[in-house]
This record gives sequence, C-alpha cells and structure tokens, in this order.
Amino acid sequence: MVSKRLIREAGHRRKFLAIIDDTPECERAVAYAARRAQATSGALVLLFVIEPGDFQHWLGVEQIMREESTATANAALDTHATKVRETVGIEPELVVREGTSADEIHKLIEEDQDIAILVLAAGSSKEGPGPLVSSIAGKTAAFPIPVTVVPQNLSDEEIESLA
Repeated sequence: MVSKRLIREAGHRRKFLAIIDDTPECERAVAYAARRAQATSGALVLLFVIEPGDFQHWLGVEQIMREESTATANAALDTHATKVRETVGIEPELVVREGTSADEIHKLIEEDQDIAILVLAAGSSKEGPGPLVSSIAGKTAAFPIPVTVVPQNLSDEEIESLA
C-alpha cells in the first residue's frame, strides 16, 4: 500500500519518475517523462540505483568500488539531466540510491509523496523488454503507482506527440 499522494495539495505537483541505467531504452523513458512533466506542469525525478556489491572480503576495495559506482551514477544522471534541460527546459531532480532497483524504487515512491507516475521503457531485444519492465509482472515488484511503459523504438517526434 502506498501512502497518499500529495499532488493535489497546495505547494505540491505531480512528479514523473524515470530510472537511469545502462540499458539503451532508458533514454526513451527519460524523454517521455520529461515531455509529460513539461506538458502537465509537473516535475521530473531521475533515479540511478547502484546495485550492491559483495566486496567485504577485500579491505579497502569496497570503498573504492562504491566511490567508482557513485561517480558513474552521477555522470549518467548529469548526462540525462543536461539533455532534459536542453530539449525540454526543465530542471530534473537527481537521486542516487544503493540497493536493489525494485526495493529502492518502492522506497523513493513511499518517501516522496509527489511521485505519481513511474515511466519505464521496454527494450526491443530478443532477451525481452528489460529487467524493470519484466519485474512489473512479478509478484513482489509490482509498483504501487501507475506505470507508463514506453516502446524503445519511438522517435523524439513520436514521443513529443504522445506526451
């Protein structure tokens, strides 16, 4: 059960959440979420989840790996945020979390009561639509807010017309 969304109360507005990862379809989700946020006077949250590593048996390696992962996450977020600023003209909120993707998405949705729509993109590869889209059908990863799934093959023009 998700806590009550606050988007209808004074001082709040609907936020669209897009997940940043290393999949090629991620960019399509960001493009759509940014256009929807702009069209509805909403806001955009970009989340990068650093998957936990098991480096405890190597002294010092865990900290170095965590710092490298954080730097990678920040660079990816900055790249997408720059594109959003240039193409749509809105300032996205950038969030880095460490844990499993589904768990951290759930936690962020619960913590930020303005997040009302999760935007994911479906890949077009033989392996399937991607791990997050596939997890929607799973029993434990169902998300507590509406999810919009954007096909990877949509062009910028098609996304703009749909958003």
